[in-house]
Amino acid sequence: MSDLTANAKDLAAGLLDSPQMARRWAHVQGVGQRATELTSTVVPADRDLLVAAAWLHDVGYAPDLVDTGLHSLDGARYLRRSGYPLRLVGLVAHHTCARIEAAERGLADQLAAFPLEEGPLMDALVTADLTVGPRGQRLEVAERIEEILHRYPPQSPVHRAIQRAEPLLMAHVRRTLGRLDVNEQPAP
Repeated sequence: MSDLTANAKDLAAGLLDSPQMARRWAHVQGVGQRATELTSTVVPADRDLLVAAAWLHDVGYAPDLVDTGLHSLDGARYLRRSGYPLRLVGLVAHHTCARIEAAERGLADQLAAFPLEEGPLMDALVTADLTVGPRGQRLEVAERIEEILHRYPPQSPVHRAIQRAEPLLMAHVRRTLGRLDVNEQPAP
């Protein structure tokens, strides 16, 4: 485990490993494990970054960090203040189509202050997040989206954002699983 990943895991534990955040912590642990399984879908130089971002993706839910109510933005702001690498901060800021929820909340300009990374790294982070449920259990992406929609009422910005983002989210997962299949083929 790299220093970046170890630090990310320790920080996430310090912020989320509490009785109050037990379900969120279980989810984050599952996402960290799932990201580790997906490292073959990104270039070797980005593997530690993927796993570190998975451990940190939901730190913005920590009660002491909540500011705007958009967990990805609140987490990214904290990580930037804490000196984490800008790419990592951007991944946390924009994970799981956060730009759509930011628009729903009137926070798009604030989120745009962070770099948006597209490509295999973001695809893998979104896949890790959307294939692990709230108790850390493995889910199919359609089950995870349905779980989120069920958990948040229709008037919630989260509910509306997930509905709007669903085709994009499914595409992230489809691309990652395609890369995973290709990378797991035996050599000729």
